[in-house]
Amino acid sequence: MGLVAEFSIDCEALPLTDVAADVPEATVVLEMQFNHGARPLFLVTVQDGPQPDIEDALAEAYDVGEWTLIGQAGETRRYQVIPALSLEEQLGEELDDLAGLEALATADAIIERIDVVPDGWRQTGWFADRDAFSKFSSFWQQNAHFRLHRLTQDGESEPAGDGLTDRQHEALRIAYERGYFDIPRQAALEDVAMELDISPSSVSERLRRAQTQLIEETVATTWPPLPD
Repeated sequence: MGLVAEFSIDCEALPLTDVAADVPEATVVLEMQFNHGARPLFLVTVQDGPQPDIEDALAEAYDVGEWTLIGQAGETRRYQVIPALSLEEQLGEELDDLAGLEALATADAIIERIDVVPDGWRQTGWFADRDAFSKFSSFWQQNAHFRLHRLTQDGESEPAGDGLTDRQHEALRIAYERGYFDIPRQAALEDVAMELDISPSSVSERLRRAQTQLIEETVATTWPPLPD
């Protein structure tokens, strides 16, 4: 049975970390299209954060060659990004083992999600077995700072709420502490937004996504179905 791992790679040289640093209120999710040669296309989904700030950050990022907005729904935007550098070119000065980096591309693993943060990537991936995971984690332990958050057997249930992003956790915590969920309500959406330093509309969407995630991992998974 395979393994599912959630982990962080702290390496500021990884692609798009500058974008995440320039717009810290945004959630930046990266998908890499490896069938495009040495410079795989990036599909970048951005939630929250002012659109002009995001696009200015993409335009100024040293590792972005070209970018195109390909879809938008509410506060969520999707971009196609052509990188300015190959991974080897981008990480060459940071990593001692470039051959090992190339070998990871053939590892028996599937990276399912990459959240870009200012100091690196937070990832969730599937690994065929412990040996495949050990090769992957050992490489990053030797070449960067690798932090394992969770390692479970494929198909093993996870605690409710584990699907929340760090920003969703923070928004829920602050909203709860300020009394936004109290009856009667003790804080307005604007109060939570001020503390998070983002717009009220961004707070509203972040809270909705967090609540939806919690419902999907708790109520929605209840079986048999709850009575009407």
